[in-house]
Amino acid sequence: MSEDAPVTFLTQEAYDRLTAELEELSTTGREDIAKRIEAAREEGDLKENGGYHAAKDEQGKQEARIRTLQGLLKHAVVGQAPESNGIVESGTVVTAIVAGGEEVFLLGSREIAADSDLDVYSEASPLGTAIMGLKEGAKTSYTAPNGRDIAVEVVKVETYSGQ
Repeated sequence: MSEDAPVTFLTQEAYDRLTAELEELSTTGREDIAKRIEAAREEGDLKENGGYHAAKDEQGKQEARIRTLQGLLKHAVVGQAPESNGIVESGTVVTAIVAGGEEVFLLGSREIAADSDLDVYSEASPLGTAIMGLKEGAKTSYTAPNGRDIAVEVVKVETYSGQ
């Protein structure tokens, strides 16, 4: 990850949860998967050893998650959700009319809202990029991945309460 990687807002609870997950994956998780790979390797021919290939696939996914967590935690800003001043920013809950329908979502990392029913949009998503910095009542549009122009109106911006 480069030094100009995006900064991610995390609550202290989310930071602690992700740090514990990283610790678990980096220690016990790696040991467990290594034991499974070794046990499967001892079964013989690796070409047709489904257990071996499944364990190697799981190891790859686990290592990818470890790298993701390391990058996320390295560039995280930990603290309280930003106090809403009616301006869309990372860590705020936004109510918006998107393509004619009302949506309520958290703008930021889905890791913040792990225990919440809120939808989460990244600041780097087309929607997030379009509304970042807008005030309540502002209208804009963005180009969806399918090429369509999507109209957006920011209705309300609130402080994220963790629910």
